[in-house]
Amino acid sequence: MKSDRMAVMNSENVARQPAPAKARKTRRVLRWASRLVALAAFACFCFLIGGFFVFADGVVHSRPPANPHADGIVALTGGTQRIEGAVSLLGNGSARRLLISGVHTRIGPQDLAARHPDLADFYRCCIDIGYEARNTRGNALETRDWARERGYNSLIVVTSDYHMPRSLTEIARVLPDVKLVPYPVRPDDLTLDDWAADPRAFKVLALEYMKYVWIRMGGSGTSFDA
Repeated sequence: MKSDRMAVMNSENVARQPAPAKARKTRRVLRWASRLVALAAFACFCFLIGGFFVFADGVVHSRPPANPHADGIVALTGGTQRIEGAVSLLGNGSARRLLISGVHTRIGPQDLAARHPDLADFYRCCIDIGYEARNTRGNALETRDWARERGYNSLIVVTSDYHMPRSLTEIARVLPDVKLVPYPVRPDDLTLDDWAADPRAFKVLALEYMKYVWIRMGGSGTSFDA
């Protein structure tokens, strides 16, 4: 009987022995997993920070091409410099026609012509006004419909310099076969050259960068204002 009890005890001890080893192994795996997650999060953070500096530098040093040419021009509303720059391109013969996308429904061609009286002739002959867009995604869809209707294969895109990367991404997504020529303009009320020391400029670039990253990751831009 004693030998039987000893045998039973030994078998129980053997059965219990793997449990601590298994627990230690589980803890070790969890520690390594947590370290890998932390390392991956840190790497993503560094990547995003580095990407922001690249983005900001690209915006600050972006310049419009000297003599661009395309089938059409699209100006995304959001600043008077965008419209003026686009109409100037039209007047210089850079394209046959211009779309001003995202115009408020209360504003008609006569209102735009009144704001730019020296350009009134262009508003009568060569400019289309889009009222559907409410954000950058809407601008892209409005541009797509306009370009397809007219059979355009190339477009000059006019918008603010900080807004250009996201605009090109959105438009290229819906018009993958159309050549896009960026024509960035600098808003008069925003100085980006010293953005790191200017809280307002930093905020504009940071917010736009986050929107741009979201779009590049495949997110929807319908909730983003231009």
